[in-house]
Amino acid sequence: MLWSFLWFFLFFIWIMLIFSLFGDIMRSHDLSGWGKALWSIGIIFFPFIGIFAYLIVRGGDMAERQMESAKAAQKAQQEYIRDAAGTGDNDADQLSKLADLHAAGKLDDAEYASSKAKVIGS
Repeated sequence: MLWSFLWFFLFFIWIMLIFSLFGDIMRSHDLSGWGKALWSIGIIFFPFIGIFAYLIVRGGDMAERQMESAKAAQKAQQEYIRDAAGTGDNDADQLSKLADLHAAGKLDDAEYASSKAKVIGS
């Protein structure tokens, strides 16, 4: 039973390695489409040789490509957070705008009261 667990664990590691390599192949900007296709075919049809060859030839840059991808994802997330938080749609800003519109005479008392109730109620 221990031997079966060991083989299952090694098989699981092998599958994870294959997914990791395919992700690195597709993430790589310095490979052309043909290069990506050839590496993919090599890994599929010659699994041991293809995987070990890829790790020897391009393995040193895998961590750099993964870090670039993580930094790009973090940058996109930070931009999204800044955009979402910086819209000025909080209640205090809306009340301030409503007060300015009311003071300028663009909103009458009834419109101002109903808009203010909507903002406070939401």
